Amino acid sequence: MKEISAGGIVYRKRGNTVEIQMIRDRFGKVAFPKGKMEPGETIEQTALREIGEETGIVGVIRQPLETVRYRYVSSEAGVVDKEVHYFLVEATGGSLRAQTEEINGVEWFEPKEVWRLQRGDGYDNMDSVVRKALLLLGCEVERL
Repeated sequence: MKEISAGGIVYRKRGNTVEIQMIRDRFGKVAFPKGKMEPGETIEQTALREIGEETGIVGVIRQPLETVRYRYVSSEAGVVDKEVHYFLVEATGGSLRAQTEEINGVEWFEPKEVWRLQRGDGYDNMDSVVRKALLLLGCEVERL
C-alpha cells in the first residue's frame, strides 16, 4: 500500500530574526506538521491544510523542499510505503495552538535551536530537509 502525505517547515520573520515552527509529536519526537492527502486535494493543499489543523497557522508555500520516503508497518494495512512532500512555508496568519489529538505541542524556535533539536531529538530522515530549509532562509548551517 502507498500513502501520500504533505507538510512543511513553517517560518516567520520578526524584524531581522527568523523563527521556525517545530512540533512535538505523539511519540515525543520533534518534527514538523504533516498529514495524509485527502481525495481531491493537491499535495500543496494537503500541506497547508495539515499545517493549519495541527498548529493553527495559515501560510503560503514559498518553495518545495524534498520528498521523504520510508516504510512502516500498520496493524490494519500491513507494510505501507509512505511518501511525504515537504514545503518551505511562510506564516501569514493564524494563532499558534497545538491540535492535541494529533500532537503534544508546537513552538517557534531560532534556527540554531531548530538544528540542535533536530539533530538531538528529531527523525534522522529529516536532517536534509531541515538543512535545505535553513540554507534557503539564509542561515549558516555549517555553524549550526
